[in-house]
Amino acid sequence: MKQTVHLEAIDPVEIYGVGNKILQEFCSYFPHLKVVARGSDLILEGRESDISEFRMRLGELVERRHHKMNLTVYDVEDIFSGVSSPEKFRLAADAPIVHGTDGKPIRARNKTQQQLVKDYFDNDLVFAVGPAGTGKTYIAIALAVRALKNREVKRIILTRPAVEAGERLGFLPGDLKEKLDPYLQPLYDALEDMIPSKRLNEFISDGTIQIAPLAYMRGRTLDRACVILDEAQNTNLGQLKMFLTRMGSSAKFIVTGDATQIDLPRKTDSGLMTGIHLLKDLKGVAVVTFTHEDIVRHPLVTKIVKAFDQFSDPSSD
Repeated sequence: MKQTVHLEAIDPVEIYGVGNKILQEFCSYFPHLKVVARGSDLILEGRESDISEFRMRLGELVERRHHKMNLTVYDVEDIFSGVSSPEKFRLAADAPIVHGTDGKPIRARNKTQQQLVKDYFDNDLVFAVGPAGTGKTYIAIALAVRALKNREVKRIILTRPAVEAGERLGFLPGDLKEKLDPYLQPLYDALEDMIPSKRLNEFISDGTIQIAPLAYMRGRTLDRACVILDEAQNTNLGQLKMFLTRMGSSAKFIVTGDATQIDLPRKTDSGLMTGIHLLKDLKGVAVVTFTHEDIVRHPLVTKIVKAFDQFSDPSSD
């Protein structure tokens, strides 16, 4: 039996992939079907049952493309392993992102957090900037945990620059890991709220969840991962570029930071706001800005942040 399938209203490269890699992966699931691609037409020759299955799965792939910026071979794998379309993973503004280990739902608590959730689904790189206590990192980690549970990603990678906030690493006791763990502890704390301790330890042991200083990211390509860079105000522009260029296929990157809490020796060395300025207009990049009104910690935190922001420190001149 022979049939022709025509791809309408879509560039065939978006479905076939560069060098037809996606199409080749797709066709590998149909070893008894001959497939010839001619522009927007796919000529199929084989058993009727195979052709019917091919058309149905191809429709799912096209539908998936409508809800993603780019397709990868991982999307083909998802379709044939029964993973739902990305659109089905989207959240209503007030819907729980995940449930905590205490059973309570973790959800966006204000409009800016809701915007962060929306932009996460609409973009592959999201910057979330604003003062302490606004829940930037917590919501980002909740989105990463949700993506892992839904098999949207295979790994969660959390990283921070190991920059001293008034202390010196060399004077801290222990080996390198023990010296660095205090910098990474806030990330562990958030994960422990969302994943049972035993399961979290298993994820860390097998590399499903990785928590590491920013320097450990150099030279890596991060595929099918949700990657969060926290405290990004303590990176210089070169470090930020190094981190962002680790992005691989089907990856989501979230960068959080507070430009008023720079711990670098010279505050002008921070590359966060320059990086945002350079990238904010690119398709696939979103910037979410939090303000004092978005602080969700103790009510005093808002007043504390405002008081410090209004004070000009002579030593910083």
